[in-house]
Amino acid sequence: MDWNKTKTMFIVVFAILNVFLYSLYLNQYNEAQNVRVLGETSIEDSLKHDNISYGPLPEYPEEMSYVSADTAPFSKSELSKYKNQEFVISEETILYATLEEPYMIKNARGDYQFPDFLTNYVPYGEEYLLWEVVEENQFALFFQKVEEYPIYFNYNAMLIVYWDDKGNITHYEQQRFGEFDSFNKKKDILSPRDVINTLYSRDYLKKDSSVTSISLGYSTLITLTQTQVFAPTWRVRVELKDGEIEDHFVNAIEGKMVEFQQERNENVVE
Repeated sequence: MDWNKTKTMFIVVFAILNVFLYSLYLNQYNEAQNVRVLGETSIEDSLKHDNISYGPLPEYPEEMSYVSADTAPFSKSELSKYKNQEFVISEETILYATLEEPYMIKNARGDYQFPDFLTNYVPYGEEYLLWEVVEENQFALFFQKVEEYPIYFNYNAMLIVYWDDKGNITHYEQQRFGEFDSFNKKKDILSPRDVINTLYSRDYLKKDSSVTSISLGYSTLITLTQTQVFAPTWRVRVELKDGEIEDHFVNAIEGKMVEFQQERNENVVE
């Protein structure tokens, strides 16, 4: 392998990526600032007029950075310590595991036993956070995390655990990223109040609705073959007048809306 050419290639790729991120940041930062100049007082009055409420806002880091990582392969040697499971590795980075002995999904009190299962049965299980339990389809969806922040709806950072009609975990599917690296310097992020203002000014918050939670995570910004770049992202959960729940995602640095494929849950249930 010609290491000089390889080194030059990486330098060029990351130089292009730097230019792209900087231009993207400038464009979206200006848009986010336009939301702020509407004035908190006028926004608050409008929210009250439309009967849109929100509770105490969470604490948050004032600065965060983009992060990058490569998809991580699985090896048979690292799986050898996990007993009573049959493993199949597909395309080096996708792990299929079938349990040879039953594991009850709930304890005697009826509580899910996910923490214990992740610790004792799933490689790198400590890297994942529970996102959703879909009882009617008998599976739970977990997202890999960057520090304490989940990576939203990235198929390369998911763990899906399945169980049968008796409540026994039968198998799981897993993908993950390797070590995460901060990309560029930390940047100011939007505050939770700014995010609410952004959603309201773009008509995402409906009358008589309530913001029930606001939390930070990461969303996929750029995909370069095995390497991906992630942006800090606010997730805002809203309860509508009729009880329906909506989730909105806002890039915490750029202020733009983040959309995910709607078929994500359909794809994981087969």
